[in-house]
Amino acid sequence: MAKKEAFNPYLPSWEYIPDGEPYVFNGRVYIFGSHDQFNGYVFCMDDYVCWSAPVNELWNWRYEGVIYKKTDDPLNKNGTMCLYAPDVTVGADGRYYLYYVLDKLKIVSVAVCDEPAGQYSFYGYVHYPDGTLLGEGEKDQPQFDPGVLTEGETTYLYSGFCGKGDKSRSGAMVTILRKDMLTVTKAPSVIVPGCEYSKGTGFEGHAFFEAPSIRKVGSKYYFIYSSEVMHELCYAVSESPVSGFSYAGVLVSNCDLNISSYKPEDKIMAYGGNNHGSICQINNEWYIFYHRHTNGTWYSRQGCAEHLEFKDGMFGQAELTSCGLNNGPLDGRGVHPAYIACHLYTDKPSMYTGEGAFPKITQDGKDGDKETSYVANIQDTATIGFKYFKCKNIKNIKIWTRGYIEGIFEVRLAWDGEILARLPVTFSNIWEESGTIIEIPDGTWPVYLTFRGQGNGSLKTFELY
Repeated sequence: MAKKEAFNPYLPSWEYIPDGEPYVFNGRVYIFGSHDQFNGYVFCMDDYVCWSAPVNELWNWRYEGVIYKKTDDPLNKNGTMCLYAPDVTVGADGRYYLYYVLDKLKIVSVAVCDEPAGQYSFYGYVHYPDGTLLGEGEKDQPQFDPGVLTEGETTYLYSGFCGKGDKSRSGAMVTILRKDMLTVTKAPSVIVPGCEYSKGTGFEGHAFFEAPSIRKVGSKYYFIYSSEVMHELCYAVSESPVSGFSYAGVLVSNCDLNISSYKPEDKIMAYGGNNHGSICQINNEWYIFYHRHTNGTWYSRQGCAEHLEFKDGMFGQAELTSCGLNNGPLDGRGVHPAYIACHLYTDKPSMYTGEGAFPKITQDGKDGDKETSYVANIQDTATIGFKYFKCKNIKNIKIWTRGYIEGIFEVRLAWDGEILARLPVTFSNIWEESGTIIEIPDGTWPVYLTFRGQGNGSLKTFELY
């Protein structure tokens, strides 16, 4: 693979930053999110870190370091609580304000910094004028997943969590804050209903679950959120930041459901789970940032991004791809890491991660080790799909596999396409290559590898040449 191409996941394969909130500040794209561990046993076990990239080099991500530790919050000095999904906004004073919720609390904490990716310092808790903390008021619902937008001297704080069957949670809420970024001037009001209150609203089937995020595009406000089915990010649009939101559609599904351009709409192409992210305009192109699940669990999530079509104020749903921020197909010629697979499935459909013996993206070593990821747990009927590659004069293919596995990998240029090549593999406890000739027509194609055989193995890379 060419060194100067962007692909999914956009950060190194050993980094696990879900819940990504992307912003462009001073010519760089910054990603703020929570921080999972490789092989973690719960969500968001690590401190907040930040990564950034030049807007013209979306392959060139720089680690900005730890920007805020879980123990920096006065209520979490012993570190027993996790930092859940944050958001950042620029206050009227030009400083950067980080809003977050600790996993066992129902209030919103705020930290502040003079630059987007510096060391944030604890600033305070969002509260009413009488000092009561937001989330602890008599009529308050618990705060969760804060999303923030500042206009002039007013900050709008969006939050909420609505599980199925819980009628105590109404929907996504907006609270208005003073110039000080902490004091409530208007108590929370519901802008998008949860599933228990969605009947007759236009949000049926796509009601609010969690992950509120807000962006202003032109004169309109776009509210991005995770819906009741969890795997999709939806959006609603209004002329006002505090009311009048109407359901507008799905932006991305980490199962690739609802997409019918290359498959049946209801065919599941990847193992999904919860989702969280937002939209960002970079170099006049729009992207949706979201996360995928790795390691066969819900707790090692990685950031991905896809190009969005934007027309007449509306966004279309993005396909899952391997090329993401590349804004076009990857060069087909060369060696490609298996962890950029955007499709993983078997002949037994499953919408959610961890429901069976399915292929998974994982790595060797422990959390923090800079080990390149690969696809593991490959058993009979496992399919690994990559999209898209610009191919020219491709005549051969190689794969590198290991494990106690014996059979063949079928190669296709569509999930239901004809078999163009068969690659035999056999037992090995080291990475070994297998190659064959293949005729790939010139053009832009996906590549699908399906294993037929016995055992359990792993795929590290494949090469087209």
